[in-house]
Amino acid sequence: MSENESGTNLATVVVSFLAGAAIGSGLALLFAPKTGREMRDQIKELTEDAVDKIKDYAQDAQEKVKDYARDAQEKVKATYESGKEVVLEKKSIISSAIDAGKEAMEKEKQRLQEEHKA
Repeated sequence: MSENESGTNLATVVVSFLAGAAIGSGLALLFAPKTGREMRDQIKELTEDAVDKIKDYAQDAQEKVKDYARDAQEKVKATYESGKEVVLEKKSIISSAIDAGKEAMEKEKQRLQEEHKA
């Protein structure tokens, strides 16, 4: 499983957990023997806590996405540089081979001209 998939699975688990916790808390409040004011205050507090947790999770997820993007950018850059070096090496080898071929052709041309004169 890739890091991206495990991050997505973790996100699903966390969101599901938070949703379940919120629903469970809400049901517990509905069945608890409290005054209306106490119940509303407790619901408000639980809602604020859930919102804060979700905001924290969203911020963590955003930071992870930025980290993944930065890592991917660095890998692409490294691959580009490596490919560039390989191309330059091959270009040098090909240029040397062409120069050697030209030199050999020139020598053979001179040899044939001298042979033809004689």
